[in-house]
Amino acid sequence: MRLFTFFVAIAMAVASSAQHPTMPPGMSHEEHLKQMEKDAALEKRGADAMGFDQNATVHHFHLSPSGGSITVDVLRPADTTMRAEIRKHLEQIANDFAKGDFGKPVATHAEIPPGVAVMQQRRAAIAYRYEETPLGGRVLIETNDRKAQSAVHAFLRYQIVEHKTGDSPEVKASERSHP
Repeated sequence: MRLFTFFVAIAMAVASSAQHPTMPPGMSHEEHLKQMEKDAALEKRGADAMGFDQNATVHHFHLSPSGGSITVDVLRPADTTMRAEIRKHLEQIANDFAKGDFGKPVATHAEIPPGVAVMQQRRAAIAYRYEETPLGGRVLIETNDRKAQSAVHAFLRYQIVEHKTGDSPEVKASERSHP
């Protein structure tokens, strides 16, 4: 009977670990549950705002001296439908941001990301350029205006944290070093 109980306990532990991510060190169970709920809500709002499955893509945010970039790629290269959805979304994002419309990031995050107010105020000093990549697309953000650069960097750093991309929050010398 003890051996049976032991195997049941192991099976339950394995099943439990497959249901949600490991609790980070120093976080209480309640904090972990709240973080998981926040992450799930972000994922759903992101899918609604962006028009594609967040789990089928990967986001990257890079900072450069003149601004930075937003890149979204498919995880499965053969998924041409998802790639087309990414491209459509990013092309729209470049157009929206150029007009000062940050509705999609606000809808995704349920708050106004840092930097948005200045990016809206100084939109004439910021260029947004969409380009296709082999696995999706990218929006390049460029400006020579120091206040706009700081705002773009704050916006991209926020995205790095919220989307848990693992990208560097540091300004890199060359934007082109990121595919």
